Amino acid sequence: MLLFFFAGTFAIASTGAGALQDAANTISGYMANLKLLIYAIGGIVGLVGGVRIYNKWVNGDQDINKEIVGWGGAAVFIITVPSFLDAFFT
Repeated sequence: MLLFFFAGTFAIASTGAGALQDAANTISGYMANLKLLIYAIGGIVGLVGGVRIYNKWVNGDQDINKEIVGWGGAAVFIITVPSFLDAFFT
């Protein structure tokens, strides 16, 4: 009886691995489009952030350095995310 239990478990595990491989292949097919979408969203958000910093600078706001550091960190993050996603799913 124990042999039948393990035989069924291995059969289920092999179909699950195939399903995961199919999902990974499907996601890999969309990576180029996903990377472009992330870069486009990052560009728009970066542009809006740059305009906000410019407005604060023109208005003479004193805490502009904190905004610039936050904006730079967000820019680095949005540039590196597609690379990590591509490495993860490829």
